[in-house]
Amino acid sequence: MSEEKPICSAKGCRADAVWVLAWNNPKLHTPERRKTWLACEEHREHLSQFLGVRGFLKDVVELSAWEEPAEGGGSAADR
Repeated sequence: MSEEKPICSAKGCRADAVWVLAWNNPKLHTPERRKTWLACEEHREHLSQFLGVRGFLKDVVELSAWEEPAEGGGSAADR
């Protein structure tokens, strides 16, 4: 298992992730499915807006408080 810290999903960003943005695309995923992007403080709003405009954003949770859904959910590694 890797000891690396999770990093932000924003293109080119290598900052430590602080937030989990849970989302799904209703045209591709079942309603309970959650994919995840990770965000640093700087990119949280930008990534949230990107997903929100498309109607994909379901939740924004601090990484330290994130618990993966038991079945059919995404993981913090889904980017």
